[in-house]
Amino acid sequence: MMPPLRRAAFLDRDGVINIDSAYLSRWEDFQFVPGSVEAMRRLQQAGYALVVVTNQSGIARGYYSEEDYQLLTRQMRAALQAQGVTLAGVYHCPHHPSGKVPALAVDCECRKPAPGMILRAAQELHLDLPHSFLVGDKESDLQAAHAAGVGRAYLVHSGHPLTGESRHQADQVFDDLRACAAFLLSGGAQGLA
Repeated sequence: MMPPLRRAAFLDRDGVINIDSAYLSRWEDFQFVPGSVEAMRRLQQAGYALVVVTNQSGIARGYYSEEDYQLLTRQMRAALQAQGVTLAGVYHCPHHPSGKVPALAVDCECRKPAPGMILRAAQELHLDLPHSFLVGDKESDLQAAHAAGVGRAYLVHSGHPLTGESRHQADQVFDDLRACAAFLLSGGAQGLA
């Protein structure tokens, strides 16, 4: 028998969870966006599976390796776990069409704005996409959420500068993940129902 579907909070990594420092690959350069850990903990307590979906074109570009990325991910997960936050899944896309690593220089179904990472997470983690939401900092995050059938998609200012077009595609725009979580948990936009 299939387990019941879970609601998820899909989170972009760079610019939402941590400060975006362009092709981040070392733990010593990793800094959580202020309030992001608290926000994740509160969303987790509200019953949401926390799922990171992140484009990592630096791997295809040859700036860092898959092993570097995996080490950083283990360190991030451990730091979050120490603060009471468990990630249900972390999905990344190592591809980029103009990458320098030939095996990764491809058009793929996982690089946002394509929905591949979200759809894979939904299948593997038994997620209820229409009753889930995504928080990102780029138009491509919103496009991936919409293409996958995620119920709501929000933008935050804590990463990339937001364009007028991306603002119109978002269900709402917030300063950061903490502000988004506070709004949802207080019942804004029907809260997390």
